[in-house]
Amino acid sequence: MEKIEQANKIAVGRMLDSDPVLVDVRPAGEIISGLADGVILHAGPPIGWDRMCGPMRGAITGAIVLEGWAGDLAAAGKLAQSGDISFQPNHHFDAVGPMTGLITPSMPVMVVENRKFGNRAFCTLNEGLGKVMRFGGNDGEVLNRLRWLASDLAPALSRALADREGLPLKAIIARGLSMGDEMHQRNIACTGLVLRELAPSLARTSTDPETLAGLLSFIGGNDQFFLNIAMAMGKAIMDPVRGVDGSCVVTAMSRNGTDFGIRVSGTGDQWFTAPVEMPNGLYFPGFSERDANPDMGDSTIVETMGLGGFAMAAAPAVAGFVGAGSAGDALNYTRSMLEITVGRNPEWTIPALDFTGVPTGIDIRKVLETGLAPVINTGIAHREPGVGQVGAGIVRAPMACFEQALEAFAAGMGVGGVS
Repeated sequence: MEKIEQANKIAVGRMLDSDPVLVDVRPAGEIISGLADGVILHAGPPIGWDRMCGPMRGAITGAIVLEGWAGDLAAAGKLAQSGDISFQPNHHFDAVGPMTGLITPSMPVMVVENRKFGNRAFCTLNEGLGKVMRFGGNDGEVLNRLRWLASDLAPALSRALADREGLPLKAIIARGLSMGDEMHQRNIACTGLVLRELAPSLARTSTDPETLAGLLSFIGGNDQFFLNIAMAMGKAIMDPVRGVDGSCVVTAMSRNGTDFGIRVSGTGDQWFTAPVEMPNGLYFPGFSERDANPDMGDSTIVETMGLGGFAMAAAPAVAGFVGAGSAGDALNYTRSMLEITVGRNPEWTIPALDFTGVPTGIDIRKVLETGLAPVINTGIAHREPGVGQVGAGIVRAPMACFEQALEAFAAGMGVGGVS
């Protein structure tokens, strides 16, 4: 239908026209409207405590202790299941978060402003690797690291960003793709580029050399630091794509460890959900698939805008890390995603594919016509609360989400089916 093609062109045009800039780092409670005491934001579509997976519950009890709403994890667990805590999806608050994705009022969030469309999006700071809250960690070490992020790193980043009047992100992505990043499981190059950009301002606005050294060491030693920036950028890019009448472009993919959900431009903010799948991947020593939790996190916003698994051809090293095969297999993953998207992004290109632009604008019709579900690069959390990350892998979005979405989209278009 011509109306659909034109609507999809508008939707992808908004993605390409976006101008995302990292402008600030602020406590979430100060900048996210509606986030107050007793409210916890989480990754994925809506879910209640009774259906939450182990790492999500573990992270929530830790967050409750972090906020001071309970004195220990046991009391936090009782509070969480009492009904006195409101659990809400990040996506309902212009936000995203990796894995468990928790955001509570005291946690600092990065603010990305889409200067083309005037909207803002938020994501927490990346905690680093190992036992961390995003993978369900909740002990004293995890909480103290989060307190340090709020007390030291966040204010320093805020000052540095103010000093340089923000950090434009699209050019950093372009360079990162040429340096081997795909922006989901491999962010080494972009982390280094951000550190290079911010270091002068961090130094200029710092008053203590030792504190500055600690900040630089943390960012430089955290290979996934840029992931959370990319996620906030993805949310800022995709939100203006919502609500284009007649468009069947996916605007969000997200999972909470129980359900996988997608949103589609022409159907607004309605979620289409199905049981989330288990990742296939490689495990850290001492762990196996028996320890793994089903997939989770808002980080699939990265694939939604054409990066991550969609850009795996730019990062052949990541294929081995996530157990996806050889460098040749990485090329094939990207080629297959070109079959389910509306267009290409001419600013974000992949050298190994003769500088083809990354696949842009997932079309739910093409997903079902080809039988090719979106491929996602992901971390793997232990299924029990408090353990943390146990591996990394790839996973596919459930086809049932796209089937439901197409039925609702067709009904909204007033037809029995669309082609």
